[in-house]
Amino acid sequence: MLAQLTMPTIADLRTTLEGFVTTETRIAVSVGLLLAGLVVSLVVLPFLLRRTERTISARFATGRFGGVTSAVSDYVPKTVGDLVLRTVQLAILGVTAVAVLVVWGLTGLVRNVAAWTLLSAPVLGKLGGTAGVVLGTYVGLQILKDSIARFSNDVRWMTQHQQEILLRMTQLVVLSFAALVLLGVWNVNLDALFVGAGFLGIVVGLAARQTLGSIIAGFLLMFSRPFTIGDWVTIGDHEGVVTDITIVHTRLENFDGESVVIPNDRVSDSAVTNRTQRGGLRLSLDVGIDYEADPEHASEVALTAIKSVDLVVDGPPPQVLPKAFGDSAIVLELRFWIDNPSPPRKWQAISGVVQAVKRAFDEEGIEIPFPQRTLSDRTVTSDATVDGTNGMVASRDGTGTDDGA
Repeated sequence: MLAQLTMPTIADLRTTLEGFVTTETRIAVSVGLLLAGLVVSLVVLPFLLRRTERTISARFATGRFGGVTSAVSDYVPKTVGDLVLRTVQLAILGVTAVAVLVVWGLTGLVRNVAAWTLLSAPVLGKLGGTAGVVLGTYVGLQILKDSIARFSNDVRWMTQHQQEILLRMTQLVVLSFAALVLLGVWNVNLDALFVGAGFLGIVVGLAARQTLGSIIAGFLLMFSRPFTIGDWVTIGDHEGVVTDITIVHTRLENFDGESVVIPNDRVSDSAVTNRTQRGGLRLSLDVGIDYEADPEHASEVALTAIKSVDLVVDGPPPQVLPKAFGDSAIVLELRFWIDNPSPPRKWQAISGVVQAVKRAFDEEGIEIPFPQRTLSDRTVTSDATVDGTNGMVASRDGTGTDDGA
């Protein structure tokens, strides 16, 4: 079949070029063919490509396909366009070279080249299809990335973390689809591949159960969103600021500057306290006042002092509540709120409240008592005896006094 296709063509070319019998004529024809090939490939072809690109852009710029053409022109790298141009130029120069070989009577070589080209056509087609799939996937991923970014900017409920998750999930879907298409282009048996993948999945699942559990828990955390990067949280026994969330682990930075890595399966099994999510945090302090002080007046003084601290917000309003009778003081509980909670703001607010309340109590003469013990020295006369049965001190005249008096 191949011989039937190529032989008549070569014979026709030979008959056509039989008139080129002299060497001078063949040289002239060869030079003309080479010049024509160079002009077409290096001048005419780039001009036609630029003209076609401008025509397509002008026709579809404002139509329904305007966004598509703009996206393709933005995301197709210049190297890809240059590669296509160079490929077509090489094809033109190849045809020119074949024509020159025919002029010089090298039809056997031409026949061999044509036979090899026809035999290699399926492989060349698969290579071209692979290049097309790779280029389409690249352009699609770039368009997808910008589309998700624009969508995230248009809505208010999507956080940066959610945008990253959505991008990674859609990229995974696109890449998986592209891989299946490439397998189909190369005629790979997908049934055997799926069977092997299933067996491999069983082996990997048994060998890496904890890792797979962390990955599954990571996906659940991404969708449930108990915290995001930058939140101040407590996870089990660990407290700190979230610095990174992956599908395998969550990373915290504690207040000592240490980085704590917690597997996501442990995160999902632990109680999570998020002090940042609601935008406000209530803090409380206990302070004692002397029993001789007026609790109501002391509460008013403390409340005024708390309100004077800059980090304390007005709503919800601060509160001062007498809560207990201590060993040496009446205990007042100071309650106040801060916004945009973080560890530095918490300790700054507590420090400010302590200083303000202490200064206000000093100005009002309200004492903050501390535990103290009073010792007394009591003497007993030499003629007194102690009744060991009832702890009474009895004098010789028969009267008695309590030893504890």
